[in-house]
Formats: sequence, C-alpha cells, structure tokens
Amino acid sequence: MDADAVRERAADLPTEPGVYQFRAGETTLYVGKAVDLRDRVRSYADPRSGRIRGMVARADRIEFAVTDTETQALLLEANLIKRLQPRFNVRLKDDKSYPLIALTDHPIPRIEVTRDPEEGAVAYGPFTDKGRVETVVKAIRDEYRLRGCSDHKYANRDRPCLDYEMGICSAPCTGEIDPESYAEDVASVHRFLEGETGVLADPLRRRMEAAAEAAEFERAANLRDRLEAVEAFHGEGGEAVSDRSDDRTVDVLAAAVEGDVARVARLHSERGQLVDRSRHRLDAAAVGDESSDGDEGTDPDANTPAAVLSAFLTQYYAEREFPDAVLLAERPADPDVVDWLEAEGVAVRVPGAGREAKLVELALKNARKRGGRDDPVGALGERLGIDRPARIEGFDVSHAQGTAVVGSDVCFVDGSAETADYRRKKLTDRNDDYANMRELIRWRAERAVAGRDDRPDPDLLLIDGGEGQLGAARDALAETGWDVPVVALAKAEELVVTPTGTRRWDDDAPELHLLQRVRDEAHRFAVSYHQTVRDEVATVLDDVPGVGPETRRRLLRRFGSVENVRDASREDLTDVDGVGDATAETLRERL
Repeated sequence: MDADAVRERAADLPTEPGVYQFRAGETTLYVGKAVDLRDRVRSYADPRSGRIRGMVARADRIEFAVTDTETQALLLEANLIKRLQPRFNVRLKDDKSYPLIALTDHPIPRIEVTRDPEEGAVAYGPFTDKGRVETVVKAIRDEYRLRGCSDHKYANRDRPCLDYEMGICSAPCTGEIDPESYAEDVASVHRFLEGETGVLADPLRRRMEAAAEAAEFERAANLRDRLEAVEAFHGEGGEAVSDRSDDRTVDVLAAAVEGDVARVARLHSERGQLVDRSRHRLDAAAVGDESSDGDEGTDPDANTPAAVLSAFLTQYYAEREFPDAVLLAERPADPDVVDWLEAEGVAVRVPGAGREAKLVELALKNARKRGGRDDPVGALGERLGIDRPARIEGFDVSHAQGTAVVGSDVCFVDGSAETADYRRKKLTDRNDDYANMRELIRWRAERAVAGRDDRPDPDLLLIDGGEGQLGAARDALAETGWDVPVVALAKAEELVVTPTGTRRWDDDAPELHLLQRVRDEAHRFAVSYHQTVRDEVATVLDDVPGVGPETRRRLLRRFGSVENVRDASREDLTDVDGVGDATAETLRERL
C-alpha cells in the first residue's frame, strides 16, 4: 500500500478504540491497538522508519475490529498476536522452565527432578544447573534410598526392582523397609533440601574418606565430585529470594534484547519464597515503538526492553491468573498495560532498592544469560559448520550382554529437552553395539523418509559413542537416503567425532555442554527403558520356584537370555551356583 491508499482506508475507519491488522493476502503482517482507529492508521501514511515503510508497502489491505474499551483492545491485540503470530509483532515463545526437585504427595513419597510437579507435591527450587540437580538427587537416593518409580509401578510390584539391587531404593513397595523408617529417611531429605547441607554432605564425606583409605581412588573421586555438587547446591538461591513475612504472590520481570530476539525472565514468589523461574523468548523481528502520547500500542521499530515488557505483559497475563504484584526492571513503554494491570488489582512497581531490587537484578541476570557467546546452539552450529541446529536428536543403545537390547531417541529444541518428542525402540538381541546403532538410526531414517514420523526432521543427530558408532549411523543414513548432519560424542575423553575427524573442545565450551546434555539424556532414557525391559524379562524367571534375584542374575549372566536358559541342558543349568537338580528340572518344565 502507498501513502494515498493508507489515508483513503483510514478515512473509512471509526474514531473508536479497537484493533487493526495490516495484511498481505491471507497473511497478517502486523496487529496493533488504538484508542482512535482512524487517527492511528492514518499515521502509517508517513512511516517513521524504513522497517515500518517496508511493512506498509508489503500490505495490500487493512482490517479492523472495534472494541468497547481500551482494555478490550489491549487484550484482543494480545490474543490475535498469539494466534496469528504476525512477523512484525513481538511474539511470545515460552522457554522451558527451570527444574525443581519434588517429593510427591503419597504415603511413600517418590523423589523426582521435574519442571511440572504433581498436585500436592513438595517442590524445592527452581535451580539453574540441571546437571548439578541430577547429581544431587543421585546422591540423595544413594544415601537415603528413596524410590524413583511411578506410582503405577510401585503399586504393582511383588519383587524388588533393579534399583533395590543397585542400592538406590529401599524397596518400600515390597516391605523391605517399614513405612516409619522410610518416613524418617524422607524427613532427612526434606531437611537437606531446606538448607541443612550436612545431612547429606557429612555421610558423603565419610564414604569418600573411607574409599580413599581403602585405595579405591576412582570411587573416592566420584564421591568427591558428588560432594562438591552437594556443598554448592544451596548457593543458587541467595538471601534476596526469601522473606517468610511476605504473604503475597509476586512476579518479577526483566527483559533483554539482542538483535531480533528478546528474552523475558520471570521469577515467581509465593509467601516470600521463590518457587518458580522461567525464561520466555519473544521473536522480535519488529519490536514496538511507542508513540509520544503512549496510547497507540506497539509499532514495529523500537527494539527496547520497555516495548518488550509491554508486549509480554499483555500476552502472558491475558490467559493466566494475576499475581498480587509485578516488579519490573523498567516501566513498560505502553502505559495502557500498567493501567490494565492496576485495574485488575495488581500492584506494579519498579523498585529502586532493598530486597525487591535484588530480585529484579536476579531477573535481569537471567534475561541476559543466553545472549552472544552464551547461545550454545548457535555456537554449536558455527563449530560444526552447519546452520543453527535448533532441533537436535540424541541416540543411544542399552543392553545386558546382548539381551534386552533397546534404543533411545531424545529431542532437544533450542537447548531444552522436548520430552513429548522422545521415542524408544526394542532392537534385535545381539551383543554388537555397531549393528545395534545401525538398526536404531535406520529405523528413525526410514520413518522420516516415508513420512511416518510425526516429528519435524532434526537439524543434527548426536550419537552416543565414538568412530564405530558414528560410522554405523552414517551407513544407515546412506542406505536410506536421509540427509541429516550427524556427529558422535565419546564418553571417555569427551571427544567430538565428526565425519571429517575427531576434535577436542575446551571443557568450558557451551557448545560441548549442550552435546553432553543431549548425550547424557539419551543414555539415561535408554538405560531406563532397558531396565523396564529387563524387569519384564526377569518376571518369567521370577515365576520359577527356587529362582531368586541372585540366581536369576547368574542365569542371565551365564546364558544371556531367557531363551538360552530354556534351551540349556540340565547339566549346564546345574553348573550355575544356586541351581540344583530340582530347580534345573523346574526351569526346563516351566520355560
């Protein structure tokens, strides 16, 4: 549209509050609100910047909707932006929230790391370092042996699972520990999570010292690393986030803008305790520029934190419960937003000193955290010479000497786990890691090529392993014709293996940390599924009278699978410790 067309269209608009859209064909380029639609749209005949001029030139028409009040216009604008995702508006895209440690609301609580605690659970955090959180939870389970299984698995157990045999669960499901003793362990864990570090650090230190005295240096080193994580664990909160005399719900918001991407950090406090942190990405291909009188909403120019906060506040709270107060790093550019919040009973402040100012400083630190070199996804793409790998899928294989072989396929988007896109697969039983990886990648590739996988194609595949596993994966890709970049990460020395060679990256490189998170999650998911499959397999042997957990392990270690146990001779069976003539005969009959 040219200037004359804009003026002509504006002359037809009412002088009432409402929302307008610049459209090109079926695409909405920009959504704005106005106190006076006619006056506001007329201003676009004389654009104040090249960006606005380009947007207007691309549009072929202007549509509008009248509202009864300015507040209705504000909310309608927010809803349209979220639904239509116009290129020239600030568009909110939620990042994953930070992880918490939760103890579930159950007579026998389980412990878990989660971003979405169950109703009634006691949650601690949030924490910024997920790796440290997982290390600490491992230490907690190793010391206090709290269960980690789902309530469904807990309710249907008649024998202790592998976690019990590994010493990280006391098996309350089968009465190996009485409820009173388990409750004492849970109470100790609560004390640690509430700040009493010594509850966990002291026994860890004793075990580390005992291992060192026994010359078990590798175990001592592992315990030392775990102890360091435990002792640093309570350093993430800070004195600013706790004030039990404050019974309000408070959101603390700060924005940072870098190029065409803006981020808003949100801290949420209840009863004086920080209970949630989240970061939100806003695509700011054109972040707003406020008019001089402040009643016109956002235009696609002013890439400022104040304009970002205006857009965020309306889009975020249009569909959420209001807090009692909102603390901001700076005043929103659009005063209508503040008027709307205050009309809803929300106290809006920009604190200058004290505890509230410290909270705002913490939010600012979080908002700025992922800029420049701190963008590990972008840094990874530069290192590998590929486009920014926003979507990464990680693969690993787990088995027990060729039995219960399974594969995992996890997904990370913009550096955060996308658990809804995790997949897993049972593989052919064989003790061949390369063949197993080839089968796993071929399965994923064939589904993608045939259009049978409902997920988008990834930008990068990450293989847990070294040159052999990478070669097997590349063979599968070549066989299927699926063209996706692939690299591997070897555990022993944390070497990045690419088709052009093996590289050692700096230990503190954010792109290496990203690969490690994906690799470790793929490994965890594979091992978890393998344990489930093994439990299913083990049930067949568990049903045989005279075969307990230790005998079952010996049989599987000796013969590799239930099928091999079934085919074994009576003489071979009785060679296994714990298997007498009667048990051998029963095994042959039952299997």
